[in-house]
Amino acid sequence: MEKKEMTFALAFCNRGFMPGELIYGAREDMIKAVTDAGYHYIAMDAELTRYGGIETRDEGLLYAKWLKEHEGEYDGVIFSMPIFADENGAVTALQDAGVPILLQAYPDEIGKLDFAHRRDAFCGKFSVTDVFTQYQVPFTVMKPHVVHPLSEAFAQNLRDFAAICRVVNGMKRFNIGCIGARTTAFKTVRFDEIGLQKYGINVESFDLSELIYKVEHLADDDEAVLEKIRTLENYTDFTQVPEKNKRTLAKISVVIDEYIREYHLDVITLRCWNEMETYLRVCPCVLLSELNDRGIVASCEIDLCSSITMYAMSLASEEPTAVLDWNNNYGDEEDKVILFHCGPVAQSLMTAKGTVTEHKMFAKNDPGSGWGCNEGRIKAFPTTISNCQTKDGKLIVYASEAQFTEDPIEEGFFGCGGVCEIPDLQNKLIRLARGGFKHHTSIGMGHMKEVLKEAFTTYLGYEWVDIDV
Repeated sequence: MEKKEMTFALAFCNRGFMPGELIYGAREDMIKAVTDAGYHYIAMDAELTRYGGIETRDEGLLYAKWLKEHEGEYDGVIFSMPIFADENGAVTALQDAGVPILLQAYPDEIGKLDFAHRRDAFCGKFSVTDVFTQYQVPFTVMKPHVVHPLSEAFAQNLRDFAAICRVVNGMKRFNIGCIGARTTAFKTVRFDEIGLQKYGINVESFDLSELIYKVEHLADDDEAVLEKIRTLENYTDFTQVPEKNKRTLAKISVVIDEYIREYHLDVITLRCWNEMETYLRVCPCVLLSELNDRGIVASCEIDLCSSITMYAMSLASEEPTAVLDWNNNYGDEEDKVILFHCGPVAQSLMTAKGTVTEHKMFAKNDPGSGWGCNEGRIKAFPTTISNCQTKDGKLIVYASEAQFTEDPIEEGFFGCGGVCEIPDLQNKLIRLARGGFKHHTSIGMGHMKEVLKEAFTTYLGYEWVDIDV
């Protein structure tokens, strides 16, 4: 997946009776911290205000005007407090920033607590957070309460803040393509389309019969189809797939790409059974696998809610995500579970390149109908599990952290699965069941629960359910 370049707008506080000279050093520190972390920055000319900080309402208005002039050029704002901040200037400057705001305050140093060096930013940070709360300006604060920009702790803060910015800015408004209707057997994946629109999530719906029609009217020698066949053959092992079924899979992928381009879709969710198997004689798992690997979030079984948390985690981690069944216990291990799906998992999440096979469930009653599962095993990595539901016009979400292990799964287990170790799993399963969450969970690479919680609750307005209590 392509990594997004991040740019932060920098702002610095001032307060008349504090040692303002310290602001100059803070500017140098913050620029170095941001650039060393691989991010870009923009900053207002330091000569425009006293010491280059924001203190008065007029200076706050000047900074707000500067931000407006640079709208679209920055992903978040870092408000640095090298000394006690003036709350009036701060809120005037940032109340209309429109992006996440990270509040950073400098630590004092033992031996430098005389009046010429004492910062008091520990206290001043509360002055800002209090007034921002009164004005309903959302902001981000992290541990530790005070932190030097050139410390490793702040470097981690920056990485987490960048992830929060990607999630928030990517999910303020985005488009999900819903290809096919929910199968009546899966009421578990129902969702409230109008409720989602309140959160900026727009759903574009396509009838599966239209996709089938388009596929059937694509020529075998169409250049887009031939190119897609080459792409799929390079992506995974297609050696077992009959040529006709391979060509059909390529045509479906071409049609899905057309929907994505024409409707500017960020995410898709697909009705994957049983019409494609019955009429087209394929199972589209591998196409979803390939989409996820190239950065277009794709969920199966019309599980649109899972695609929302998949999208959030793909933005946060800049890695592919997947939706999986809570499928099997792992022997007597109470904190381990086999998470599985038939084959839509991105290969970058797998131990090796997959093998495209016939879906064994469809082959049982209708041989030759299910070519398209990308089978393999999920590799070991730290992971986050998350999902959401719509209820009473609200979007309700959970997240927790876990670890995919190297524990083996026997050869006869079809599809793509992995053993996931989840602390206190049995109690979490009860909370999920009592909360009305589905039999799927979405997974991403890395631990990002706090990033998701911050993005969802502070900026996007989602309801949070804590299953870790």
